[in-house]
Amino acid sequence: MSDIRLYFFQSGTQRCKVHDIRMNQGGGADYEIPVPWFLLTHPKGNVLLDGGLAAEGLSDPRGYWGGTVDIFRPVMTPEQGCVAQLAALGLAPGDIRYVALSHLHSDHTGAIGRFPHATHIVQRREYEYAFTPDWFAAGAYARRDFDRPGLDWCFLEGDATDGFDLFGDGTFRLVFTPGHSVGHQSFLITLPHSGAWLLAADAVYTLDHWNEKALPGFLASAVDTVRSVAKLRALAERTGATLVPGHDPEVWPRFRLAPGYYD
Repeated sequence: MSDIRLYFFQSGTQRCKVHDIRMNQGGGADYEIPVPWFLLTHPKGNVLLDGGLAAEGLSDPRGYWGGTVDIFRPVMTPEQGCVAQLAALGLAPGDIRYVALSHLHSDHTGAIGRFPHATHIVQRREYEYAFTPDWFAAGAYARRDFDRPGLDWCFLEGDATDGFDLFGDGTFRLVFTPGHSVGHQSFLITLPHSGAWLLAADAVYTLDHWNEKALPGFLASAVDTVRSVAKLRALAERTGATLVPGHDPEVWPRFRLAPGYYD
């Protein structure tokens, strides 16, 4: 695949409560959210973005993800793992050059270590924090996903590398958006025909966060969360980008899923 294309995928869903997504809202009501991930094909190499949940965890969810499955229960089949879904498109693990990670929470790390030639791009402060998280954040990280020997890592440095242009042609830029986690980053993708796409990941769980109607149910810093949303809103206005929230079950069905794509 040498054309520039953006594919949308989903590694199942997670069952949780409304208040886990919209802070202090929902009155304990049940909620089910999509777990998205993405593929950008490019002449200079294919980029897998996040990767969803690790299919390896499905045989023993509690053993793999710990007590977090009591809050965010995965609803997923092995066929919805990122390697299996890419195979359905005719892509082998060796066809992925980069794995770009918005952050290292376990519903975004299912691609790490699955692609033998991949460079893994993450914020340095996110990587370091994931090994020694504060107590309230520890359950969000599955260390076995990212603590793997022999991986090739590319560490970005917060504001100093904000807007990092991976290919040097404006197609794929990484935007530093801390708040949900200490080293969160979002993705701005500019396609030849359909224009700019802002993959906010967990900087914007849902449109309620985008429209400043609710804080997310989980965050490392409320101040950074609000400021990162404002930053992304200004970026979207400047570029005309289409927003893709991280886990919005109302918005997600509007998008074309693989094998369809945007170009």
